[in-house]
Amino acid sequence: MKAHERFLNYTTYATESREESPTNPSSKEQFALANALAEEMKGLGLEDVRVDEHCYVYGVLPATPGYEKKPAIGFIAHMDTVENYGQKPTKARLIPNYDGKAVTLGDSGLVLDPAVFPHLPTLAGKTLIVTDGTTPLGADDKAGIAEIMTAVETIIEKKIPHGKLCVGFTPDEEIGRGASLFDVPGFGADFAYTVDSGFLGLLEYENFNASKVMVKIRGLNVHPGAAKNKMKNAVLIANEFISMLPAAETPAHTEGYEGFFHVRYLNATESEAKMQIIIRDHSFSKFEAREATVRMIEKVLKEKYGDETVDVQIIEQYRNMEEQVRPHMHLIENAKQAMRENGVEPVIVPIRGGTDGATLSYMGLPCPNMCAGGYAMHGPYEHAACEDIDKIADIVVSIAKLYAEN
Repeated sequence: MKAHERFLNYTTYATESREESPTNPSSKEQFALANALAEEMKGLGLEDVRVDEHCYVYGVLPATPGYEKKPAIGFIAHMDTVENYGQKPTKARLIPNYDGKAVTLGDSGLVLDPAVFPHLPTLAGKTLIVTDGTTPLGADDKAGIAEIMTAVETIIEKKIPHGKLCVGFTPDEEIGRGASLFDVPGFGADFAYTVDSGFLGLLEYENFNASKVMVKIRGLNVHPGAAKNKMKNAVLIANEFISMLPAAETPAHTEGYEGFFHVRYLNATESEAKMQIIIRDHSFSKFEAREATVRMIEKVLKEKYGDETVDVQIIEQYRNMEEQVRPHMHLIENAKQAMRENGVEPVIVPIRGGTDGATLSYMGLPCPNMCAGGYAMHGPYEHAACEDIDKIADIVVSIAKLYAEN
């Protein structure tokens, strides 16, 4: 089965993760895909296949006899999709021989337009996969799952010599929990790749350092007619907090290695305000300085309105994987070679985000991130090309071959 065919099948599973859920996984729907993948892995001939109580899927393709001493290589992707679209399957649509022009997405009123997505003409001639405009496509990261599964199937069917290959699929990556309960020792890999990046050829081993900041502001609400020198309006104090963040250091004003503060939401009344801010930076020293900025704002507002008024919790989410990958640059060199063997020129850029691989790298499993083939992830404009998804499966096969040969 071709990788894009598997992908289209996987998009029929609704696997939205939910940040506010206290359970692991955050949504029980993810188990449906996990169990289906486990059965498929068994059917392909993988061994030690299991789905644990937290919805992690594991399986092993033992080394070809004589290749047992080769490095054990893992391939990992995540099953969940972003929240806010509801637990419903994607309605994918294929556009053969795409002309590179604007595409209307179902009856949603949305248009996938080259004026907004200038890369679209580069996909002309391929079979484009889009949504109906009501959900994300799910190439992030069901395309990665499909590519790994198809690569394993190819290796088995073509009897390609290989070292031990370890396959893992995680829940809840989109809410930052994807690797938190990953069984690294039980997985059994020496090194791994997350197949969870964007366009064909993308290869990443640097990512943001990341924190989540939870801010709670307690106001003092009295009747507006008698409020002078008494009222503490939580809405206005929250606005004051935001106004003290550097105005130019937001996602809308930064790129490349530039970090940012991003206010994700603000829920407020006069009496109470709650907001979440995320902090991102590739440089750890700058990242620490950003956390210090938030603490300084908290200090200033407490001095102005009282200690009980503002409460800030900083929760560190993940670290830049470069420190852990740099001693093992064969991971990058082999991926680059595998891409070139398949006619793809690698593009190495820093991730303006994070992956399961970042956390896994600090858990003792060096794990850079390679392309899965999607564009415009996390929203209804997400799209991919069948040919790209199939090509990435070939690249995964080539990586496995290189580790067996070298």
